[in-house]
Amino acid sequence: MKQTVRIAILMTFACAALAAFSSFAQAQRIDIGFGGGTTVAPDANSVSGAPSLKGGTFLGFSGDVLFWHNLGFGTEVFWRAGSSNCAVSLCGADSGVTYRPVLYNFNAVYSPKLAPHAYLELVGGIGALDTHYSECTGVGASCGGSELISSSNHFDVDLGGGVKLYLTKGFFIRPEARFYWVNNGTADYSSNHATRVGASIGYTFK
Repeated sequence: MKQTVRIAILMTFACAALAAFSSFAQAQRIDIGFGGGTTVAPDANSVSGAPSLKGGTFLGFSGDVLFWHNLGFGTEVFWRAGSSNCAVSLCGADSGVTYRPVLYNFNAVYSPKLAPHAYLELVGGIGALDTHYSECTGVGASCGGSELISSSNHFDVDLGGGVKLYLTKGFFIRPEARFYWVNNGTADYSSNHATRVGASIGYTFK
């Protein structure tokens, strides 16, 4: 969890840097959001025992700066809210090993106006998947806590979009989807790709 917090802090600073740049570039608008959803991916590998990126609740933050003809840059970080048990065939019986993947990306953003209260949002960029394996520190089913034992980053490419629907001035809800291709993802999981679907709520500063 500590590494997740560090990543979230890094992304916050990245958003702050984008905001500072936006003042220089006379930004048209700045969006910040908090979202949730889940992932769609191939099932766990029954042969190797590799766990799946599928399912679970993913939460995260996002931000972007649009400064030229609806074009700009954005950043986002999403993590699985709860840990999942590692497959016995991969980690060993009663290993107490869990995994909690984290996805963080830096994107180019294009967000043209569709209607008076709706904007399309298309994104694409690069980032990484943090595998984030932890091990039980206690005894029995309750474990009593966990500590990070392994965390490797795999380069990823993401592509997706959403539609920002403004409920009131500045506030929006954004149904969204992202497809992630993960380099060498099968070294730790059952596939090298996953799709995140969900929605974010946010605010636009103009």
